[in-house]
Amino acid sequence: MTEVIDGNAVAADIREGLTDAIERLADADARPGLATVLMSDDPASETYVSMKQRDCEEVGITSHHVEIDPDAPAAELLDTVAGLNDDPDVNGILVQMPVPDHVDERRVLRAIDPAKDVDGFHPENVGRMVAGNARFKPCTPHGIQKLLEHYDVETEGAEAVVVGRSDIVGKPMANLLIQKEPLGNATTTVCHSRTADLAAHTREADVLVAAAGVPEMIDGSMLKGGATVIDVGINRVDADTEKGYELIGDVEYESAKDVAGAITPVPGGVGPMTRAMLLYNTVWAASEQANVDVDLP
Repeated sequence: MTEVIDGNAVAADIREGLTDAIERLADADARPGLATVLMSDDPASETYVSMKQRDCEEVGITSHHVEIDPDAPAAELLDTVAGLNDDPDVNGILVQMPVPDHVDERRVLRAIDPAKDVDGFHPENVGRMVAGNARFKPCTPHGIQKLLEHYDVETEGAEAVVVGRSDIVGKPMANLLIQKEPLGNATTTVCHSRTADLAAHTREADVLVAAAGVPEMIDGSMLKGGATVIDVGINRVDADTEKGYELIGDVEYESAKDVAGAITPVPGGVGPMTRAMLLYNTVWAASEQANVDVDLP
């Protein structure tokens, strides 16, 4: 019987496991602080930021929030980031993406102090991860590793396939899977929009990570029996529901669950883990900046 991987439950365990570390830091006058910066009037971005603020409140992390008019010059965002870099009460900085077209996203990411880059997207932090000496692992790939660990999924020697090559998920996920460390040591293939025969690759996967952002592009016929399927996709499609839409993944769940050995649902799989690992990275950043040792889950 296929095991449904419960991201909500694992994320809750991680948040609970952070509590002692947060209190230890608070006792040392170093309570963790996360700054979120929003330069958008996109409802989805506003929702994501409010969820992250609520997560911080629930575990005892101080939340700082800055909103910038989307029509403001790019310099205003960069000046805001510089101020947060210098603020000792802010341990982590998250600029909610996407930013407006007139703002250079890469320049914004480079402007964040690497020691406060809790998303793990600064070039220095990307380089450290690739070199096997990560400061912060990007939240979604790290959260996937935590799911694999919780459900005792063996990656050493396994055939792993990552579908998608984004800087946020696909590339770092593939890199972590090939690292010489626990939850690594997999023989890893990266597929993308130019892959000639996607199914030929996915059918070989013991571990499949679907992160292409294409609704239900992978179905049960494209899976190896007993594979662990991690669906990163969160796609909003029109549906006859009260909201007028539903969220579906990159994997066609109903056909896939009859073939897979374990599978993440959408929603309730990877999404909660991404948010939990942002808290994890913020606590780790506070620990490093205050030079206070803590145990992390």
